[in-house]
Amino acid sequence: MATISTALRHFKEPNKEQLTHIYFSIPPAVAASGNGNDSESQEALEAMEINAVLSLGEAVEDSYAGKLHIMPPFLAFASLDRKSVRYTIPLSTIRRVERLNARAGIYALSLLTWHGLKLVVQLTSLRPTADLFCSLLKDALKVELQKGQMKQVKNFVKTCYSEVLVNGSSTAPENEREDGSLDDQVPTSEEITYHGGLGLKFKFPGDPKKLRETSKIKLWTTYLKTHGRNITLLRYPQYTRLVQVGLPNRLRGEMWEVLSGSIYLRFANPGYYEQLLKEHEGKTSTSTEDIEKDLHRSLPEYAGYQSQEGINSLRRVLQAYSFKNPELGYCQAMNILAAAILIYMSEEQAFWLLEVLCDRLLPGYYAPSMHGTMLDQRVFESLVQRCLPMIHEHFQAVDVQLSVASLPWFLSLYINSMPMVFAFRIVDCFFCMGPKVLFQVGLATLKINGEKLLQVQDDGHFLNLMRDYFASLGDSAHPDSPDPRARAITNFQELLLVSFREFSVVTDETILSERKRYRSEIIHSIESFSKRAAIRNLRTYERFTKEQVGYVYDALYKAMCLVPPPPVAAPPPTLLTTSDGTEEKPETRIGLRTFRQFLSEIATWARDEKIQRIDREVAEHEFIDRMFFFWDVSCRGALSFQDLVSGLNGVMFNDLMDNIEWFFNLHDKNKDGFLTKDEVLTLSESLLFIFRFEVGDAYLGAVSRFMSNAFEYGDALLPRPEAKEDEEEPPSSPPPIESNQPYLNLATFRMVVLADEILESFFETDLSASFKLVPLPEMELPISSSGLLGDIWSSIATDSNKKMFNMFTDEIGKTIGRHQVIHRPSIGRYTTLEEPKARESLLTPSMRKSASKASLKSASTTATSPSTTATLVSTSTPSVSTASSSLTVNVPPPQLQSKTLSDVPESGSLSAMPMLKAARDAAMMERTPFAIDNAQYEDEDDDGFFDDDEEDDQVLDEVDAFLEAHDSGLSEADKKVASDLLKAEPVK
Repeated sequence: MATISTALRHFKEPNKEQLTHIYFSIPPAVAASGNGNDSESQEALEAMEINAVLSLGEAVEDSYAGKLHIMPPFLAFASLDRKSVRYTIPLSTIRRVERLNARAGIYALSLLTWHGLKLVVQLTSLRPTADLFCSLLKDALKVELQKGQMKQVKNFVKTCYSEVLVNGSSTAPENEREDGSLDDQVPTSEEITYHGGLGLKFKFPGDPKKLRETSKIKLWTTYLKTHGRNITLLRYPQYTRLVQVGLPNRLRGEMWEVLSGSIYLRFANPGYYEQLLKEHEGKTSTSTEDIEKDLHRSLPEYAGYQSQEGINSLRRVLQAYSFKNPELGYCQAMNILAAAILIYMSEEQAFWLLEVLCDRLLPGYYAPSMHGTMLDQRVFESLVQRCLPMIHEHFQAVDVQLSVASLPWFLSLYINSMPMVFAFRIVDCFFCMGPKVLFQVGLATLKINGEKLLQVQDDGHFLNLMRDYFASLGDSAHPDSPDPRARAITNFQELLLVSFREFSVVTDETILSERKRYRSEIIHSIESFSKRAAIRNLRTYERFTKEQVGYVYDALYKAMCLVPPPPVAAPPPTLLTTSDGTEEKPETRIGLRTFRQFLSEIATWARDEKIQRIDREVAEHEFIDRMFFFWDVSCRGALSFQDLVSGLNGVMFNDLMDNIEWFFNLHDKNKDGFLTKDEVLTLSESLLFIFRFEVGDAYLGAVSRFMSNAFEYGDALLPRPEAKEDEEEPPSSPPPIESNQPYLNLATFRMVVLADEILESFFETDLSASFKLVPLPEMELPISSSGLLGDIWSSIATDSNKKMFNMFTDEIGKTIGRHQVIHRPSIGRYTTLEEPKARESLLTPSMRKSASKASLKSASTTATSPSTTATLVSTSTPSVSTASSSLTVNVPPPQLQSKTLSDVPESGSLSAMPMLKAARDAAMMERTPFAIDNAQYEDEDDDGFFDDDEEDDQVLDEVDAFLEAHDSGLSEADKKVASDLLKAEPVK
């Protein structure tokens, strides 16, 4: 059975606060294993931003104007251009805060971080604003001190390689190879405490000489000494420059953590990964089975995954993530991503990075529907159409699907398409500059191969062309040039140059706006695909057509959108077990509340509709609850799509006798073939509930006569005791029985129903006709409000406020005497106050008295809506004139509790999307092995560790061509003030 998800319809565009958190790579406020009291104290702290000028204590960098944010438990800063300078520092890493003794009108603070880095922050807002900011900062620091978070910093930083690199940079470890891996044959006296990946043992991909690892390590060591490291690292313009030329192998995992923000999750949740594995040890699920299938297909060419150690590490990381996020579990292509990052990161680091990747950086990429991937594919196609129109038009003409090649690029971050040494350079830039890098590299790839792409005639030719290009990324881009510097430029360097220079117009704002533009189209396509899959997976359509089953699905989907069911999980054990040992696949099931909503879309009597305004409420009654459990044949306490189809089939195609039997069985609680007296009364209440909005008293009288006849017939058919020896005649009446004893069988129930023409007509046609399968209007996606007015309107126009407004207008109408509530009848057969006469009683016609017709003598009629009168069914006049029995049991209509139906658009027919098949196929694509990825190491020939200055310059020259100018946002006078503050003394 397929699962049905409505999560896409509940998507909300991130607000300003959430976008700020994403920009600064700040994880969610509540940590995975955080203390509840800590969370409450953290929420009580207020966030704030203020204009500021940042200067470094050692004056190695320019001063930058920007905004300083306090978002407990973090302090963050961003320059005015939002790209030059940025940092995110946990408050627990701040050792000292002092106010500087500056000249009049200058309000400045000095911050000393854990690693001894001095930050001078000049607050340029008004004095009251600056005082408030300092007060909030003081309160937040007190909370961090009380939590004891500051004590954890010392042990945490020991797990970061940057500590070893900076503190012991003069000499390399005795057993360290040039590429950063360790040689097991060489003994070492120092204990390795920092986290590292499989590359430490199985070597890192590529040739370290060609990758210039030594020069990169030197440059990074210099930067880390003056700009902080790991959780206190500052991102200045040179930082982005160093990332673009490629991270050193051993430092790459830590830098990925810092850039993505997963390092803050690991810092806030020590020991959580090990605890999660221990709690779920030995547990299996559908996700764990899928993981086992893909383990040996994850970068099999890498030596680490040809050993059991690497396979076990990959298994633990993927299983831990599936246990932490059971709704998402495991999705294909996630194994490629996890296998790649495990080369450079420990299991715990990889676990938290995978969490950030799937939830924040690449949302929806690894969901079962892969909606994030397909949305970005649609965005990529629109960018190709805009930036490379000739290629787009040619692909349209020859019917080549761009997503055939581009979807694996995005899904695996180019790891499955490029040689790993180049793909990891792309991943470096992705973590540093965001998802826009994926689009920029994709566009540059198409532009560089533009002439060849215009010769492509089919998908196969397109794929081969891209495969050949990626295999040649290490070759010279200009092999025939007489200039040796031009010949030294590789295809990959040219790719980066074109990506970041010619397609710099593709910004984060561009991606967000394009995603918002095409989200509705993608969601409708996925919903259409899910609908077809759910219908295809049904065991049987019963007596419905495929179109009618589609209407049932639409009603179910709308109900799930309005009243979401519990999340899909592994099926619980059933009360009646007939399992053959194979595990049942998870499927979507709805609870009672969602079923009421569903039934209100199908059955006319399951909703309360008012004619004078568009207002519909969901009815709640024991009759609906009985139907829910009656259709739950597997005794799970929830209904699947198949259960709903089978349940509707059992009532919508019945004839008179079948409907009478269905109604009888619905109220026969213990299924013994008899109704007790209590169940007869409950059945009568069900009829009164169905007829509650009918015009006149015809149906009320029919139910009253039904109860009289039912008890008469029931008493008459009870066994009578035999006469005793001393009595001449047996007793005239049977002895009384308890209300919970068998009383009325099916045959008697049929006779009672057929004794009344109204009930006979109801069971013959009206009951089945009250279930209507009609197309529902197409559901529109919720409009995401943006801006101040949008936020105000969304807070006002809530469902509860709409209900209060309707109640208010109703009261006003009653006050002025112009209020009239008219409910739409469920059956609508009778529109005047004229009651058809019942047939003559089959049991005792002479005992029946004339009925009071006082309620039927009124000549006035009730107005009905045109839509009601248009569907009326004419009834024949009874040919037999009989007297009707008097009311002997007065059963008032039950009090109805109703729940307001949200004013949400409805769903209808949806369009399909051909990209879905490509998405499924892309997840199964095998990675092309590249010879350049072979891990190598050579004996060190360098004279010293840090003496190749010329090569260092060549490393940085790689990106000089596409570096952007950085504006500090300060005038010369402002720079002079910032420079003076570096020498200022603290206020005594």
